[in-house]
Amino acid sequence: MYGLYDKEGILRFVDSDKDACIAYAELFELGSTNYCLIDLANNTKKSK
Repeated sequence: MYGLYDKEGILRFVDSDKDACIAYAELFELGSTNYCLIDLANNTKKSK
């Protein structure tokens, strides 16, 4: 799962497909310096 955050740190889009997140950024004309794409699945920790 990927999360697309704008340069102000606001979550703008979530999808399981990285290319879909990039397409969203392109649709709204967010240049690569104006967003951050984070792999959310690797950033979650499960506790027992």
